[in-house]
Amino acid sequence: MNKLEQINALENGNGIQCLLDAAYKIFQNPIAMFETNDYNLKAYTDVACDDPLWDELIKTGTFSMETQGFFAKECFTEDVANADKLVILKSSKLKYDRIIGNIFNRDKIKVANIVMVGSNSHFNDEDTAAFEALADKISDEIHDDKYFTAYPQMYYESIIVRLLKGIIKDPLIYTSHMQIFYDGFEDYLYVTVVRIPNDDPIGYRNMLEDQFKNKRLSFKYAIYREHVVIVMSSKHKEYSETKFFDENFFKQNDLYAGISSSFENPYELLEHYNQALAALKNGMEKNEGQWVFVHS
Repeated sequence: MNKLEQINALENGNGIQCLLDAAYKIFQNPIAMFETNDYNLKAYTDVACDDPLWDELIKTGTFSMETQGFFAKECFTEDVANADKLVILKSSKLKYDRIIGNIFNRDKIKVANIVMVGSNSHFNDEDTAAFEALADKISDEIHDDKYFTAYPQMYYESIIVRLLKGIIKDPLIYTSHMQIFYDGFEDYLYVTVVRIPNDDPIGYRNMLEDQFKNKRLSFKYAIYREHVVIVMSSKHKEYSETKFFDENFFKQNDLYAGISSSFENPYELLEHYNQALAALKNGMEKNEGQWVFVHS
């Protein structure tokens, strides 16, 4: 059998590691899988490889900011983000070429990548077709995985928190991440901060998740300090400048909300978080029975 036939013959149900180990025997090149968010290593073939970037990923479990900057400058980040299935990465600064494949969860959202480093043999058309089949095989493997089903919200939360903490400072590195974060927004953004009234942020997040999952799918949110931070589109059908949700929802759950002015650039999130926070604090101090306050 050729490589494509061998990959197609692999059985699902035995885990990602089993698939990678079997694929190594077919390709004879090292393969790893990592998350799209922080490049966190999920599985890899435990074989020798003298590629510096492979060594960094295996030893540290991720890629440094310096390496992420290199990926961005070489357009690797953009190429992978825009690829439907896979892309071959080549550069004079790489010791070996590599193939990157996108892994999708059951909602067809990119949640991970697999990479194969051509340290033992060069890639050809047969390798490309077989590697694409391997990516599909791993997507099937994680189809019902609870972690990867919940991954998109974890991804958005991580991006929001990084923006608010000022960790994301280099637009070049995070351009493709911002594209993914921005997906689903149609026009201007608003940020809302909701005060958590006790020491149970997870409980209140779960309560709000029930609202988001069923009715408000365009919201992206995170727990930041003592607030639930919600980023939403100004074109969302349930948004108005004077009313956000039903105020009874906030009153019944002892929640207060502040809303910022609109903005377009996700990198301005911290500024508008502070606006929403000011609206929340000022509104609570001068509260006349209201629960939702808009930045003036």
